[in-house]
Amino acid sequence: MIWNERIETMSRDEMRELQSKNLRSAVNRVYNSIESYRKKMDAIGLEPGDIKSIDDLSKLPFTTKDDLRDAYPYGMICVPMEEVVRVHASSGTTGKQTVVAYTKNDIDLWSEVMARSMTMTGVTKHDIVHVSYGYGLFTGGLGAHYGTECVGAVTVPVSTGNTKRQLQLLHDFGATVLMCTPSYALYLTEMIENAGLMDEMKLRVGVFGAEPWTEEMRHTIEERLHISAHDIYGLSEIIGPGVSCECKMKNGLHVAEDHFVPEIVDPADDSLLGEGESGELIFSCITKEAMPLLRYRTRDISSLNLQKCECGRTSVRMMKPMGRVDDMLIIRGVNIFPSQIESVLLGITEASPFFMLIVDRVNNLDTIEVQVEMKPEFFSDEVRAIERLRTRITKEIESTLGITVTVTLVEPQTIQRFEGKAVRVIDRRGKLY
Repeated sequence: MIWNERIETMSRDEMRELQSKNLRSAVNRVYNSIESYRKKMDAIGLEPGDIKSIDDLSKLPFTTKDDLRDAYPYGMICVPMEEVVRVHASSGTTGKQTVVAYTKNDIDLWSEVMARSMTMTGVTKHDIVHVSYGYGLFTGGLGAHYGTECVGAVTVPVSTGNTKRQLQLLHDFGATVLMCTPSYALYLTEMIENAGLMDEMKLRVGVFGAEPWTEEMRHTIEERLHISAHDIYGLSEIIGPGVSCECKMKNGLHVAEDHFVPEIVDPADDSLLGEGESGELIFSCITKEAMPLLRYRTRDISSLNLQKCECGRTSVRMMKPMGRVDDMLIIRGVNIFPSQIESVLLGITEASPFFMLIVDRVNNLDTIEVQVEMKPEFFSDEVRAIERLRTRITKEIESTLGITVTVTLVEPQTIQRFEGKAVRVIDRRGKLY
């Protein structure tokens, strides 16, 4: 089933024509309404009339999170405040909050793209959807809420926290769809198993996002929770969740490209990359009214696929993000992503999927310790067995990363669980992920 068949199966030529029309309008609006855009374009001698089609998108300057912080709180809003009906904001852990605004039409747009996303995963009006994304200034909970209500499903707005209550409601309300971060889905799975309730659960679909997760984690969640797990992507600056989502083929996330135009650039030199090449994901909002950001740098690493999907949709697909440019650890000259560690551990029967990376610098040399939590059924006091497992895990991680690591095996339930985005890295050189 496809929610908006006219748009989601549109030919490439038709889509480019629609994108070109909306891009021209968006450029004119931001140039005439937002001082920072006007200054950036004037600085490179670019006028709105120079943007004639979607092929000219790369002529425009980038927008970054710093631009939003510098414009705090309302400097990036493109319409009079009386037309704004909602504002959301980031947590502001690395400086000023980034504020995003919505008109009534923007909220309707959000509902539409979320309805497309939910339909891609197989959600229908017959489902009961348990939403464990946070409600409030974070866009996750309300975005999911809009999508499920739009398709007519029963929406249970649980939000985050109080995992015991979450478990009870999942069971008692008969939820068939779970929406949360993938790391929290694993935590809930563990709690359901410990409570002996797995056979009584009615879950069939999971829609997980807000953090990178690997194919190995997908397989683990699907096998243990007995569901079909789908990745959903979004960020507040663009709209929130619903920018893209996986269909039942699970071969890339379909982008709502009539509203959000993706590009991939080389983060080293900002050059435009071609189809299939991995780099930083850039989005332009060409239909939003309140904050139509152009060429926004997401810092996420992905690639694009323009081929028609087996599901019948023709919309461009972005590959599952492998991490973030700013989440990448550089250890002794080697680029490392936490997802690489996750992939290794999910393939080791004795290890749980919960881990922590401790990065430090000793005598001017970077070091990395991987704390790995063992599964209860394999934890023992036998020193030789523990040491054999530690050696095996060390070899597999070192083979994957190409550098020396220290592996520390810890007791079950030792690594902290998170109800939102998981913290995977403590960088004692000065950065916490």
